[in-house]
Amino acid sequence: MNTYFVTGIGTDVGKTIVSAIITEALEADYWKPVQAGDVDSGDKHRVKQLISNNKSVFYDNTYALKTPMSPHGAAEIDGITIDVDSIKKPKTKNNLVIEGAGGLLVPLNNTKTVLDLITKTDTVIVVSRHYLGSINHTLLTVEQLKQKGFKNIVILFNGNEHKSTEDIISKITKIPVLGRINDEPYFDKNVIKEYANLFKAKL
Repeated sequence: MNTYFVTGIGTDVGKTIVSAIITEALEADYWKPVQAGDVDSGDKHRVKQLISNNKSVFYDNTYALKTPMSPHGAAEIDGITIDVDSIKKPKTKNNLVIEGAGGLLVPLNNTKTVLDLITKTDTVIVVSRHYLGSINHTLLTVEQLKQKGFKNIVILFNGNEHKSTEDIISKITKIPVLGRINDEPYFDKNVIKEYANLFKAKL
């Protein structure tokens, strides 16, 4: 079993779409440990709706929080504290795609962040969405991962081609680029499958 942890350089950069593509490409299982907001129609449900294969299994969130905000704050509103030690990977013989919440340093409680959910054996997929400031945010994310000893890191760009941005990120980080997702008018099962077939050989 290989595990792929999908993180982003911030919020709303396309982690869920990327998770759907990787899940479809590998016919992998999917798990989002912490969901904040949209409990009844959250990211697990969105990914499930975009998958064509019949092999993927979708695991429940360990924490499903009611308020769409940083998990530590959402948990406080719900009257609980997120216990990172209670967040255990599902037992499966299949490949597993894990979707994070926001970026690496989004707090889960007073001492732990999303980064504490990633293990050294995970392949970390960093989703970099093109916007003013995205170079800095991408470099900071990758540097933090490297400082913590992570070796299996790849970048996936999200947004229409921006050559100078993509080139400088690739040159400075010196890590593999999985590819790029264009700004599509919509994402449905067919579009997800097209990207899955495009990235499959690189995973």
